[in-house]
Order: sequence, then structure tokens, then C-alpha cells
Amino acid sequence: MNKAYQEIAAQLIALKNADLNMRDELIARKELGNGYNTKMESLHIKNATILTGILDKTGFPTINQVGKDGFDAACLIVQHAISQPKFMKRCATLLKSLAKTDIEAARKFAYLNDRIAVFENRCQLYGTQFDWDEKGLLSHHMVDDLIAVNNRRKELGWHSLEEQTEVIRKRAVLENQAVPSDYKKRLSELHHWKKHVGWIS
Repeated sequence: MNKAYQEIAAQLIALKNADLNMRDELIARKELGNGYNTKMESLHIKNATILTGILDKTGFPTINQVGKDGFDAACLIVQHAISQPKFMKRCATLLKSLAKTDIEAARKFAYLNDRIAVFENRCQLYGTQFDWDEKGLLSHHMVDDLIAVNNRRKELGWHSLEEQTEVIRKRAVLENQAVPSDYKKRLSELHHWKKHVGWIS
């Protein structure tokens, strides 16, 4: 890794850590599940803007360039930039190209592709995206076909969607994540938010 990419890697990891630290603070205050926190959104937009500058200069940073930690950090920044549809779609195109020859990129693309599909009210292909349901449980968003989803997950070296659901729910309990107080209100707010930022028309 040359000096320029070392600096990029360090920058990406610092941005990721700031994101995760804020998430931990919101969890501690039981504010994570109550809509999109404005301070968190501002941080996500800031991180996406910095990563956009990197993309314009070097393309999407690969593991060979910035190491696995730097690559993972870049992907987390993209995943969390949920109010930036054009940015996320641009990154999905770049990751899809990398995924042809890199299993880690393929896994990150799967997550990003699913997230975009959920925001656009489409079925996800890998079952990576979860949210609270009307029973107060974390459940996966709609998928195209459970058997096909599990086959795709197996190709990426992942366990089944049923097993992943158990993992996600246990993590929520350990993190003391707050269940939204009004499920229908949250769905309505999410719908309006998707329209506002441009995910749906």
C-alpha cells in the first residue's frame, strides 16, 4: 500500500469510527429506532461527500489499495448514506464491477443491492435488510423467493436467512435496541421520507 492509499485508508476508518460511535450513543439513549436522527444524517452526508471526492480521484477503493479495514469502512459509509440515492446507486455500480473477481466485494454488493431495493419498495435478493415488524420483532424485508435467496446466500458463504434472523434478533436484545412505539406511524413517516429524498416518486 503506497502512502497516498495509506492516508485514504486512515481517513475512511476514521469516518467509519465516528459513524459507529454515534450509533452507540443513540443506542445508549434508546433513540436508534425512532426515525432518522438528524445529527446522524448530517454525519452520513458528510462522510458520503468525502468518499465522493475519493471516488472521483481513484474510483472505489479496493482491498488491494486500502486494505480490508479501509475497504470495509468505505462500504459502511455507502450503506449508511441512505438519504443519498444517486451516491448509493453509483457505488452499487462500482461494487458490482469489483464483485466479478472479489468475493468480499460481492458480499458488500449484495448488502447494498438489497438496501437500495428496500428503499425502492422492491424485493431483496439476499435477505440482508431487516426492520421492526408489527409484532415488535426484527424481520427481513420482502424477498423474491426464499429458496432462491438461501441459494444466493450459500454462494456467498453465508448461512440461511432463517439462521440470520435469529442472529439479528439476538443482537437487538444484547444492544437493548428500542422497538418503535407506533408501528403504523413509523411506516407512514418512512414512506414520506422515501419520497422526500428521491427513492420513490
